[in-house]
Amino acid sequence: MTAPVVRSALFVPASRPDRIARARASGADAIILDLEDALAPEHKDAARADLARALADDPGGAPLWVRVNAADSPWFEDDLALCAAWPAVHGVMLPKAERSTDLATVAALGKPLWALVESAAGVLALAALTATPGLERLAFGALDSALDLGLEDQSEGADTVLDQLRVQVLLHSRARGLAPPLESVVPGFRDPQPVRDRARRAAQMGFGGMLCIHPAQIEPVHQAFTLSEAQRDWARRVLEAAGHRALPFQLDGEMIDEPVLRRARRWWGPQDP
Repeated sequence: MTAPVVRSALFVPASRPDRIARARASGADAIILDLEDALAPEHKDAARADLARALADDPGGAPLWVRVNAADSPWFEDDLALCAAWPAVHGVMLPKAERSTDLATVAALGKPLWALVESAAGVLALAALTATPGLERLAFGALDSALDLGLEDQSEGADTVLDQLRVQVLLHSRARGLAPPLESVVPGFRDPQPVRDRARRAAQMGFGGMLCIHPAQIEPVHQAFTLSEAQRDWARRVLEAAGHRALPFQLDGEMIDEPVLRRARRWWGPQDP
């Protein structure tokens, strides 16, 4: 089954299930109810109970995912039990993904699985992780990866290293036929420009979407991961010309051969030009 397009996945603290409706109204493609980083240890059990009550009466809308706690945490099994119990939970995000056995444990729930890669060990294990049946896509955690590697925050050197990790996430995703991965969050949300810049660059690299921490980030993220009218028009004209001309041919000074034609088909999608 083809994975749905996810340009934006918006985190909502599991302790605030009252925000689910607002998150859905933001237009985010997916909602991630966070049992991990958004909660202090002493609040996790209460938040899980609050979330269960909300899931029991979920009205539907954008699919709900749950980011459970790491597999080696004391909350992991209870988090999985919550996800298994409620049909409103569409899928599970596993943080600190480093072992394929942990992914297999989550995948055994029979729900779609996203693996959040946020450490050196996770990157080095990508070949095994991406071979796990039931894994739908990867997501990249730049903040935790930088911390794990001891990188200087927001430095040129850190960006260089993190881009190398992004490339590994992209390559392994593509080689295994997974859905395009999700880019890491940008912590700031008051100024949309850093979000827009990071999303645009991620789209250029081949990421399919981006993790978001605030509804204000949705619009700039969607803009970055949506083809422009100029790109759509180019694809339409290439496909129209290919309908009555043999490859290769020239269009607007560009040589159109089979790889270029495949790009036009991908950009145009299933519609007829």
